[in-house]
Amino acid sequence: MQPAVKRIIFYVLLFALWEGAVYVFEVSPALLPAPSDVFVSLYEGFSNRTLIYDLGASFRRLFLGLAIALLLGVLLGVLLAKSKTADETLGSLILALQSVPSIVWLPLAIMWFGLNETAVIFIVVLGATIVMTINIRTGIINVPPLFIKAAKTMNYRGLRLFTKVTMPASIPYAVTGLRLAWAFAWRALMAGELLSAGPGLGYSLRFASDFGDMARVIAIMILIMLIGIIVDLLFFQRVERKVLRKWGLATD
Repeated sequence: MQPAVKRIIFYVLLFALWEGAVYVFEVSPALLPAPSDVFVSLYEGFSNRTLIYDLGASFRRLFLGLAIALLLGVLLGVLLAKSKTADETLGSLILALQSVPSIVWLPLAIMWFGLNETAVIFIVVLGATIVMTINIRTGIINVPPLFIKAAKTMNYRGLRLFTKVTMPASIPYAVTGLRLAWAFAWRALMAGELLSAGPGLGYSLRFASDFGDMARVIAIMILIMLIGIIVDLLFFQRVERKVLRKWGLATD
């Protein structure tokens, strides 16, 4: 049986059990709405274009924050890989920051920027930059020495050696870093939007929660999960597999 078929059967059974449990135990919609109510709320959100506007606002912040994070991550990763002093000083700080969840930065972001779009983008940048930095650094450091020696015998030096050998050899790590950066950025975005003052999925989720609309809350949660799964499965995992096969790191 194909994995896609197994997933479909699993989720159909899951939603059926959920619907049945709510009906049998007469659970209050204020605590746990039935899946049918959730999907009706999801349909209404797209029908009146509310969720479309929210998605547009969220993706705009995500793409801007992720672009900044990728640029900073690549630059910092190269710096740490090429400078022992930077790696031993700045690198230790980056490793320490890796253990700090993005949501912890929310109070500082609000104090520095206020409840606005800049604060949310700041959280997204922090969420994605560190993981991209670590992967770029790891990729450059783990370039096989044989590649470097072979390139030097062909008179590759300096910038030419770096752009023609070192960076291409570290591409698999960069692609993995990109995939992880997307995941961290998406989570950070939702956390930041929970306290934002503008349109976005996180803001709409908090708004629905404040008014006790649990069907809309769960509908938005499902939408957030669906977007994360679809983007990861249909884009990042495929790109990662292709790159790993091209670089001889995977066979399937």
